[in-house]
Amino acid sequence: MAIELPDDLLALERAAWEEIQAGRLTADTAAAVQEAVTAHAEQAGVDRYELEMALKKAVRHPED
Repeated sequence: MAIELPDDLLALERAAWEEIQAGRLTADTAAAVQEAVTAHAEQAGVDRYELEMALKKAVRHPED
């Protein structure tokens, strides 16, 4: 089963990834991503860990 990644979740992860690459990830950004991942996983009925891994792969390795 493919995990759907809504645009707002992708945007949050992209912002966090940009901050990580710049060496300036904030606790607020990290918390916002985790809260959104948890909420979406619960709403979609998918494993939070699998959702987070799919999200990171989509943002950090889009060519795969």
